[in-house]
Amino acid sequence: MPNVMIRKSESGDLLFYVAKKDMEETIASVETDTPDSWGGEVELTDGSKWYIDPISPPPAFPTTLRFKRGAE
Repeated sequence: MPNVMIRKSESGDLLFYVAKKDMEETIASVETDTPDSWGGEVELTDGSKWYIDPISPPPAFPTTLRFKRGAE
C-alpha cells in the first residue's frame, strides 16, 4: 500500500503522485465524491485503478493517503 500524494493542478484537476515510482497521473474518476465522503475506487487517466476506503469528511488537498492497487 503505497503513500500517494494528491493535489490540485492549476486547472483544478486532481493529480495522483506515487513518489517511489515517480508516477504522476490525473485522476479521471472517483467512486465516491460527495460533500460527506471521498474515496472508493479511483481511476487514473492511464487506465490504472487504485482503492482507498471512503473518507468522511473528505480530505483537504494537498494530502498524502495510503492506497491499494486495484484491478486493472
